[in-house]
Amino acid sequence: MPQTKPIISIENVVASATVDQKMDLNDITKKFPDVEYHPDQFPGLVFRLKSPKTATLIFTSGKMVCTGAKSEQMSKNAVKTVVEKLRKGKIKVKKNAVVTIQNIVASINLGGRIHLEQAARTLPRSMYEPEQFPGLIHRMLDPKTVILLFSSGKLVCTGAKKEEDVYRSVNNLHALLEEKKLMVYE
Repeated sequence: MPQTKPIISIENVVASATVDQKMDLNDITKKFPDVEYHPDQFPGLVFRLKSPKTATLIFTSGKMVCTGAKSEQMSKNAVKTVVEKLRKGKIKVKKNAVVTIQNIVASINLGGRIHLEQAARTLPRSMYEPEQFPGLIHRMLDPKTVILLFSSGKLVCTGAKKEEDVYRSVNNLHALLEEKKLMVYE
């Protein structure tokens, strides 16, 4: 039985979306002076929301990328809010955006230290080169995520498409670290 319960905090949800139509970015820029658009540097414009605090990239293709959300639901709400604001600003958007979660990044604290040297020899699909990077890189197959482990007992989980996958990955890894006696609790 694990001695501690991992403290998991979702830091960023990246979602792609599409409204399935061409968008006139210059027109959006005229009607929303706060958006950032520098076509010479980047082909999309940045539409920032204060609540939920996110940034949504909008491209002429009608594709969007939303970053900064702290949950799947917040990500979907942010895209919905952007589309509603565009409509209120007299930008014709025929369809509602179809949102797909691409990546969830979470930070985790296991509440104890990890024996990284031993973990590198014990955990499958792991890479540890302390001269290049202080963390161990562990690739999990089910759910498909990548977890960075640090000797401090802190982790970063990335690559999940669903919040539940973050929890499942972390709990599976924590149980494995416990089972292999790779955790140290002061």
